[in-house]
Amino acid sequence: QVQLVESGGGSVQAGGSLRLSCIASGSISTYCMGWFRQAPEKEREEVAIIGAGGGTIYANSVKGRFTISRDKSLNALYLQMNSLKPEDTAMYYCAAVIQNTYCSSVVITAHYNSWGQGTQVTVSS
Repeated sequence: QVQLVESGGGSVQAGGSLRLSCIASGSISTYCMGWFRQAPEKEREEVAIIGAGGGTIYANSVKGRFTISRDKSLNALYLQMNSLKPEDTAMYYCAAVIQNTYCSSVVITAHYNSWGQGTQVTVSS
């Protein structure tokens, strides 16, 4: 299983943009990958998922504002976040598991156990 390191978080005003990056220690070609977030006193939640074939899934709360993408040549996963809202404030984490059949947040959270430090996103109103 690859090791992942997140970066790119920061503090922005509502309506602003940030781009998160997640760099893997090895090839991500066969991985189901995703971004998750956890706000204080809340459960970790799915933000966006991307399968090995490029199919994507987004949480309803971020559809139309966030875009997940990957660059297999750089072993990198990205999350472009536009039109940020205060409720997007959270610690953001990336995760990845080898994709055997389908890709979803359930698959990732069931099999991924190397959650890192994450990267903090703070959106002020």
